[in-house]
Amino acid sequence: MTAAAAALEVEGLCKSFRAVRALDQVALSLHYGRVTALLGDNGAGKSTLVKCISGVYAPDAGVVKVDGVVQAIASPETARSLGIETVHQTLAVIDPLDVVENLFLNREHTRGGRLGAWLGVLDKKRMRAESNEILGRLDIRIPSLRRQMSALSGGQRQAVAIGRAAAWGQQIVLLDEPAAALGVEQAGRVLELIRSLRGAGVAVLLITHNMDRVTEVCDRAVVLRQGRKTAEVNVGDVTKDDLVAYITGARTGDPDPEAERAGSDP
Repeated sequence: MTAAAAALEVEGLCKSFRAVRALDQVALSLHYGRVTALLGDNGAGKSTLVKCISGVYAPDAGVVKVDGVVQAIASPETARSLGIETVHQTLAVIDPLDVVENLFLNREHTRGGRLGAWLGVLDKKRMRAESNEILGRLDIRIPSLRRQMSALSGGQRQAVAIGRAAAWGQQIVLLDEPAAALGVEQAGRVLELIRSLRGAGVAVLLITHNMDRVTEVCDRAVVLRQGRKTAEVNVGDVTKDDLVAYITGARTGDPDPEAERAGSDP
């Protein structure tokens, strides 16, 4: 069976903050139609890696490839233009804007043809309708789409950020603890959404501390420890206890399952 094509590849990524080496020669690949878990204790470098991929941080060394082409991702706008959508642990939402404005930030629908687009005449009715559809997929209940983000609860804010990434993520979606502030029902909706993204051929990276979620929706798992990649496994080949052992350092050194499989092909 032919392996899914690589959507995103990270090679030799390094990032330091003064004397602290946050990432040390990290390699990672995300494949279309697969969900990859990024695991590790707090401070392992997971969020830093996501921020380097999504243009928040500039890495000190290493390369990021999208569809096999080396890219200099200098900003979140550049990442989005390459098809990379991200939900950060510290949510990237604009508090003074309302829900619709956040969902369609820099992607606003206009009306009135070319003249309307040039004048910036927004099609607010269409954006409200699509916003209701986006939020409905996650069963997100918000009293008014005109409500500013600053007036929403932490769970509602997180749900809006997830909805935005899912709506626009057609190639690569990075999720950093997406269900951390959500209730059980909404967290279940997020897992359904991740499955839908995988079914649509999207490459998904999921950071989570919940091993049940890893075994439910993830195909592969990459483990970081003190800024270095210490393991990469197929989730179906290991137990939850194995994953915890990789995270704590009790078990290390498993080969990259993709490389091992490729090497065994005739």
